[in-house]
Amino acid sequence: MDEPAQNEDIALDGDQTQPTAEIIAAMNQNGSTNTIKTEPDTDGPTSEFDALFARLSENPQDPEGWRRLIDLATGSGEIPKIQQAFDELLKHYPNTSSAQIAYISHFLNDESTFAEAEQLFIKFLRSSPNVDLWKFYLTYVRRRNTGPSASTREIVRKSYEFALNHVGQDKDSGEIWNDYIQFLKAGDASSTWEEQQKMDTLRKAYHRAVQIPLDNLEKLWSELETFETNLNKITAKKFMSDLSPAHTQARAVLRQLTTHLNPLYPPQQGNDLYLPTQPAFDNADRILTGKWKAYLKWEESNPLEIEEKDKATLVTRLQGVYRKAVIRMRFHSEIWYMAYAWTSSVGKQDEAIAILKAGFEANPSSYLLAFAYAEAMELKKEYPEVHSTFNKIIAVRAKHLEELAKTNPPEENGAKEEPASQSTNSSFGSQAAEEKPTKLSEYQEWRRDYGIAYIMYMRFARRCEGLPALRKIFLRARKDKLVPWEVYEATALMEYHGFGDKQVATRIFERGLDTFPAETDFVCRYLGFLISVNDGNNARALFERVIQTFPSEKARPLWERWARYENQHGDLEAILKLEKRIAEAYPKEPPMKRFAQRHMHLNIDAIADCDLGMIARRHSANVGTVLGRNETGQSIAPAGANAPKRPASPDHNRGVKREDTRNFEAGGGGGYKRQRGNASPARVDRDVHMRDRDRDHDRGRDAGRDRWTEGGNKNRRFSPPPPSGGAWERERDDRDGGRGYGGPSRDIKREESFAPRGPPPVQIPPVVSWFVGELPPAATFDGPVFKTDDLMKCFKQAIIPSSVGAGPNGAPPPRARTPPPPPGPTNYSQHRGGGRPPPDYGPYTGPGGGGGRGRRY
Repeated sequence: MDEPAQNEDIALDGDQTQPTAEIIAAMNQNGSTNTIKTEPDTDGPTSEFDALFARLSENPQDPEGWRRLIDLATGSGEIPKIQQAFDELLKHYPNTSSAQIAYISHFLNDESTFAEAEQLFIKFLRSSPNVDLWKFYLTYVRRRNTGPSASTREIVRKSYEFALNHVGQDKDSGEIWNDYIQFLKAGDASSTWEEQQKMDTLRKAYHRAVQIPLDNLEKLWSELETFETNLNKITAKKFMSDLSPAHTQARAVLRQLTTHLNPLYPPQQGNDLYLPTQPAFDNADRILTGKWKAYLKWEESNPLEIEEKDKATLVTRLQGVYRKAVIRMRFHSEIWYMAYAWTSSVGKQDEAIAILKAGFEANPSSYLLAFAYAEAMELKKEYPEVHSTFNKIIAVRAKHLEELAKTNPPEENGAKEEPASQSTNSSFGSQAAEEKPTKLSEYQEWRRDYGIAYIMYMRFARRCEGLPALRKIFLRARKDKLVPWEVYEATALMEYHGFGDKQVATRIFERGLDTFPAETDFVCRYLGFLISVNDGNNARALFERVIQTFPSEKARPLWERWARYENQHGDLEAILKLEKRIAEAYPKEPPMKRFAQRHMHLNIDAIADCDLGMIARRHSANVGTVLGRNETGQSIAPAGANAPKRPASPDHNRGVKREDTRNFEAGGGGGYKRQRGNASPARVDRDVHMRDRDRDHDRGRDAGRDRWTEGGNKNRRFSPPPPSGGAWERERDDRDGGRGYGGPSRDIKREESFAPRGPPPVQIPPVVSWFVGELPPAATFDGPVFKTDDLMKCFKQAIIPSSVGAGPNGAPPPRARTPPPPPGPTNYSQHRGGGRPPPDYGPYTGPGGGGGRGRRY
């Protein structure tokens, strides 16, 4: 083949850098002695290969199986088997450079198979961000084009430019840059003009390379300095001075880049064929994903400070970064979504949708990618593709649920009788002492998520295709035995709010009640719907019909929901009758609690605030709750705790710091901000109160119920013993919601390991404990960070004039001594003895502020 490949669909924009027949012919010089068979060997056994191929086609997430299949195909030496194995492998693991190189190598040993090798080069190169494949391509280009003619050198030069335009921003492309520069140096020049052109081309290549964080950056910089100096020492100084800032930035970025990439690309052991595995979602997997996200966010922040005029360079760099990320983390859907979001943000919508589609093909069970791709197709009005996407995710998830039901039958994991979740609209906020909150089983959680796919599908149908399409999907869902009750509730609300049909919505609720008669949450939602449409008669009839079918431990949400309605909209006689029935169902609850509940609105409890003094308690002392917790922590410290250690931070700060630290490590935005200055007592008290209120709200309904329960929650674990004093009482009151309407004291189970032993521990002053607890973690530091190279350069070039006249004979003036301290009393014993003066702990006023006392970094 004497001409470049003329495939119009995948032509490379006429740059003539595709592997030609002459280029591929040079691959014969590899010295490989493998013998390729074009016909299958019918004599040898092939059953293992066929069985393994069939199994991997059904379940492709098996890296070891793929390696074994490739070994079997390669060992057979049969071209059909090799093609079959590698094509199937690269179908499930595209852009795996080690597999692509091995695949192409099998067609470089026989001249009759060069055409296949050429097609593979064309197929793989344009979409590959891997430097190894481009090196493989360039090696054979140079081996084939070894002549001294200008046309031959031009082909090689264009090939290098083609490769550098695609992967030249990669850290590992330093070898390509170095080979390209050496190739340019080796060129002959027959005239002064050609020599000047050669020098200009070489200088341009050097200047491009030394501004990129390459692994051989220092070597290239040294070579450039020698090159410029040999040409002209005067112009060399100017060129090097102009490039120095960009080169210094590249060096600094290279150090950070190496720190980011080393844990992401650990050294490969054993087989060179690396294939990503399915995420295990364990601690190591979460750490790895967090590091990838932090690295990608760092790359998006433009650490090289590429200017807006060179935005195309930044886009090319980030495209390569994200392509490598989705290859390495192929089965992590959040990495795919980050690639989609960034690509969409730079205006490349078609490429962004292609990323979403490829990610969904790699992760067909991902709700994240399925919903994102469906929305993208909906915006483009490609409704058939949206239907196909939802049908695919529903089919994949249904298969997963069926397999899970076989290994864990629903009867065993409670699928037929799910525990009632906690009501968010509780008017009681309480729970019987004997109740135990039950977690959903794995099957129930997956089943609940499965219903979301149907709900999102129906929302799309309502938006884009109207009521008939919505009802058609719901009819399909009704026949699916795996759908949860949430699908019925969502459909009924869509009918009512979307099309104003109350009767149809009620019938859907009734059908759901027939299908899920034991679901307390569904009955509560149905009851709430009837109340919201002001259908009090049917709501009362529903309550009376179902309340007797549930045991008292499961019926509490129903009592609470109906009691709240009666308290707000019923008459007093009905309220008292309902309260009597509740008292019979839950005899341990104190009467004052139920009375107070009748007189609450929006969680405002005037009886507790006024008659039980909760407002006075909360505002009786500054940061009372914070100091109380610290006293509790100090009281359970073991003997000998007076070692110079930093005390534990208060609880209300720990949660915030842990969350912010996690966000910081995962590359998320908005970290913890340092607080300067001293907070006033009123502000501290207000902040503590707000944090405690948010903490109690986040604990859910269980914590709210405990404050009313006689006997407390006996299953609370790891509760430390109360110290002497009122701090524990204040903390218990805060945790109980501050009510205490006459219920018996809690029976708190104490762990023996928390009991103090030996002499009483040393108590740290509360103010010190509060101050240390307010300090943010080191990882959240947001102050200025200076670059060492810039500081040293500044010190080296600084000119410090003398502030006084010269001494005798032109000598510099003697250094002024610090005057002795004035006599008088002082609070520092060291200072009295002539030691150092006391340190200045005044507030930081910024550089140059505070009388010339700038902050030291």
